[in-house]
Amino acid sequence: MRVGLIGLGRMGYALALNMLDHKISVVAFDRSPDKIDTLVTERGEGAYSVKELVSKLEGPRVVLLMVPAGEPVDAMIEELTPLLEKDDTIIDGGNSFYKDSQRRFEILKKKGIHYLDQGTSGGISGARNGACLMVGGEKKIFERYEKLFKAVATKDGYGYMGSSGAGHFVKMVHNGIEYCVLEAFGEGFETLSKEKFDLDYEKISKVWSNGSVIRSWISELAQEAFEKDPQLSKWSGKIGGGETGTWSLQVAQDLGVDFKLLAYSLQKRKDSMKNPSFGTKVVAALRYGFGQHEDPK
Repeated sequence: MRVGLIGLGRMGYALALNMLDHKISVVAFDRSPDKIDTLVTERGEGAYSVKELVSKLEGPRVVLLMVPAGEPVDAMIEELTPLLEKDDTIIDGGNSFYKDSQRRFEILKKKGIHYLDQGTSGGISGARNGACLMVGGEKKIFERYEKLFKAVATKDGYGYMGSSGAGHFVKMVHNGIEYCVLEAFGEGFETLSKEKFDLDYEKISKVWSNGSVIRSWISELAQEAFEKDPQLSKWSGKIGGGETGTWSLQVAQDLGVDFKLLAYSLQKRKDSMKNPSFGTKVVAALRYGFGQHEDPK
């Protein structure tokens, strides 16, 4: 299989290496030529324009987009569309709003071009070593590229979610849940910090990660964070992000769901910009653990 990849940011580059490890040929384009050059040293093939990328693929082509949500996706699709042919496929692997994905699906359908929305989870390490993929769109097109999804996903970590938009919808709700889980860990560790037991947070995280009801990758990331920095002194406690969580909350409200935990978690993120705490330091450190999200300026 041969895949065109557009976007060599942290997630895109990791997915490229993952595909190459699974003997999937990758032709990659990025606005930064240096990133292309680096991938070429890792066995990938470079393209220094979108036109060159398309020319290096044979029909029916498949192009995976790993670019920021919103206008960058629309701009890239607009640039790609005249170069593609009927029965080619675009897969959007970013965090696009699901209704945008439905709109793009309908536009491309009229041109005979297929569009799959792929929610991608697992952070950078998942993208590199086995991601979690939630895919929406035409089922027959999902099945056409199921070999690709199976290759880059962790075992049992991919699936067809439903019609167009379903993949990004499920990923959006996933992110809303993630915000709540991170906030719970943050407030839990802040509570632990208030009593005079001189607790070892790295040891607690390790114990919790083995056999407890709340064992998870998040508890493992907490262990790693506290092992490196027992008091998280390098973190300001300011928490960035929030876009996908905000979408998730708005959609939940539109659907009649009172997602109070998410509303609270989003508010805590906003409050952290002026009133950081040990709990918000924990959340910031965890976000860096899975996505290398730096302290907001």
